[in-house]
Amino acid sequence: MYQKNGDRYFVVDGHVHFWDGSPANQRNKYGEGFIGCFYDYHRNLSPEEYVWPREKFERYAEDDLMSDLFDRGHVDVAIFLPTYLTDFYVNGFNTTEQDGAVAERHPGKFIVNGSWDPRDGEDGLRALEALAKRWNLKGAKLYTAEWKGNSKGWKLSDPWSYRYLEKCQELGITNIHVHKGPTIWPLNRDAFDVADVDDAATMFPDLNFIVEHCGLPRLEDFCWIAAQEPNVYGGLAVVMPFIHSRPRYFAQVMGELLYWLGEDRLLFASDYALWHPKWLIERFVDFQLPQDMQEEYGALTPDMKSKILGLNAARLYGLEVPEGTAAAEEERLQPT
Repeated sequence: MYQKNGDRYFVVDGHVHFWDGSPANQRNKYGEGFIGCFYDYHRNLSPEEYVWPREKFERYAEDDLMSDLFDRGHVDVAIFLPTYLTDFYVNGFNTTEQDGAVAERHPGKFIVNGSWDPRDGEDGLRALEALAKRWNLKGAKLYTAEWKGNSKGWKLSDPWSYRYLEKCQELGITNIHVHKGPTIWPLNRDAFDVADVDDAATMFPDLNFIVEHCGLPRLEDFCWIAAQEPNVYGGLAVVMPFIHSRPRYFAQVMGELLYWLGEDRLLFASDYALWHPKWLIERFVDFQLPQDMQEEYGALTPDMKSKILGLNAARLYGLEVPEGTAAAEEERLQPT
């Protein structure tokens, strides 16, 4: 566990990948453009010493993954969130099967999540059931802007989406991670709109909807939805790197999230390999809202940071939290 100033932090990285965006796996110009857009986010929002060459970024080694997360990166447990993108990549960009193989080689380090797409109909429901059985799924990652043939996206409120959410309830897949953040070329910005989360969260109160990237750039819409839907959470991937490039903007976003959702519904995420967890965690533990903002939002305490860095995700996924972690005993007594 990461330790600083006498406080110990159990860190769950809520959003990691082991992708293959290499030229050999690119199906077309869209696959090349997608990983290129990812790389631009990586270059522009990372400290210079953490920027990789593009070749490595496109396809990094498993040894890099393990070292960056667990040896150097202060992460105790990481959550794989797959993104298939099979219209862009021959073998998929980052699939459950690829993630699961890594997880099996490193027991106790990873949580494997599945994925589904309502456009796959009955065949997809059967495939989801098989994934759940194979990997004991407790969560799924949804990518509403993914292209499939002539379709350039779907909504959580679509009738077939409800069929899949019902199947998730049946299978015990209670954590629904939904990408609702900045667009990535060539995907369409409007297909990542957060509005459909509102209806789904109301209709499925027993599921947890973790909105990845907190709806950025639609932060206000997300906050108003989350304020009235207690089963909506904010995944901080993409939010976190602004702690380096635009610290006051980061403070404003965190202040709004803390005001509307509170520290119990925010989950740390590096989005590795977009960003390295080491510098994100270290800077977050050291971070404090500017004094003028504290007058409105209050201060970030070690207990609040401990919840965000790992205890909230541990509660959602039923992870055992080591004793001695800030706020751990309180969290251990909370119902899931």
